[in-house]
Amino acid sequence: MTGSADDHGPFVAAVKPLVDAMGGEMMPPDEAGADDVVLAWQGQDVVAVRLPQLADSLDHILLALERKRGKPLSELDRKAKQEVVRILEARGAFAVRHGVETVAGALGVSRFTVYNYLNRST
Repeated sequence: MTGSADDHGPFVAAVKPLVDAMGGEMMPPDEAGADDVVLAWQGQDVVAVRLPQLADSLDHILLALERKRGKPLSELDRKAKQEVVRILEARGAFAVRHGVETVAGALGVSRFTVYNYLNRST
C-alpha cells in the first residue's frame, strides 16, 4: 500500500486473512473503485478491498474446503461429501446461479445426488 499503510502494517496484517478467506484483493485506497470497500483506521484510509464476484467466491470456497480436507472433494466418502454440502448450504452456495452444478462437479456426483444430500440435512 502507500507510505501511510506502512504505518498501519499491523492493521493490514490483521485483515489480510479475512480478505484472503473471502477471495478478495487488497490494494491502496487511492486505487479503489466504486464497488470496493475502503477500510479506515484511526481516521485514515488504510487499504481498499475488492470483493470477488459470487461465482468466484463459490470456487474459492470449494478450493478452501479441498485444502482443509487435504484431497480433492471428489475423493471424499459419502458422509464427508454430505458434510461439505451442509457447509456450502450454510454459506449460501446454492443461492448462486449454477451452484448445484458447480458443487456436483467438484464432488464428482450428479446434481440429483447433491439435491438428495440437501434434503437429508433438513
